[in-house]
Amino acid sequence: MFVKQISGCLACLAFVFSSSIVSADGVVAPGDVKVENLEITESVSGAAGDAAEGRKVFANRKQGNCLACHANSEMSDHAFHGEVGPSLDGAGSRWSEGKLRTIVVNAKAMFTAETVMPGFYSLEVGADVREDLIGKTILTAQQVEDVVAYLATLK
Repeated sequence: MFVKQISGCLACLAFVFSSSIVSADGVVAPGDVKVENLEITESVSGAAGDAAEGRKVFANRKQGNCLACHANSEMSDHAFHGEVGPSLDGAGSRWSEGKLRTIVVNAKAMFTAETVMPGFYSLEVGADVREDLIGKTILTAQQVEDVVAYLATLK
């Protein structure tokens, strides 16, 4: 702690950290994720993502369920691509990794509070949330990183 004499009294200067609070295993808690300039630049899991695992989460109807709202030509072998959100073809070219992470973690921080896309690693998951997800994140921190790694491959 630094101490400085100011007008005859001692004042302790507080440290302000711009980075997120990270647990011993490297995971950033959902409420501690920091968005700066529409980007989350650091991994929320403390590890790199695995694009092959991210592809699985992306397509899984009980996890990411991204195809329910987004078309993705790379997954033409899967049925029922949605049209609610934009096509994700070229997502890795349109957005940086940090912006992709922001979109997956909490799309409301990237777009507006009115977006229908839920926050997948936020407790602000949106309206009409499945009861088993109330107070929980939809994806784990590592699943977020895996999905981001997969989206980054869509050039």
